Amino acid sequence: MKYLLPVILILSSLLLAACEPKNRRPGTWLSGELVEDRIEDWSFSNEFQEVFIQTHPWYGIPHSVTTVLATADGKLYVPSVYVKEPKRFPDGKYWNRIVAEYPNVEVKIGDQLYPRTVNLISDEAEFGRGLNALAAKYPFWQKVKGSPEEAPSFVILRLNKRNP
Repeated sequence: MKYLLPVILILSSLLLAACEPKNRRPGTWLSGELVEDRIEDWSFSNEFQEVFIQTHPWYGIPHSVTTVLATADGKLYVPSVYVKEPKRFPDGKYWNRIVAEYPNVEVKIGDQLYPRTVNLISDEAEFGRGLNALAAKYPFWQKVKGSPEEAPSFVILRLNKRNP
């Protein structure tokens, strides 16, 4: 019993230190100012090469990931790349399985958190707009767009305003 408090303190410290994702390592809770205002112009997000997405699995502890984001026509687009089998949505990534069932997320851009809802893009024209936006911002996506036969399997997700 005398070791319980030190163990709790150490575990709490480790949990707090490992909250946000880093590179390919996922995280848990994201910190930042929650912005619930309606945003019409997302062009400010182009200043950021990486963003974080916090998902909400059934067990109550958020799962967050690092990703990229691009804008087109006032919409936010996020890709999900599959390098291991199964190479499809939602089975190919843990966070995809979460948002397929619980689509409400927060996207962290800079130091601010924006509540959003994830939607898989299935419309070919909109998929093209999302890919064009990603290619305009990131060299990797320029290559994907220019050489689709060499591209990894991927989907594009739209981050919509969250409905109350």
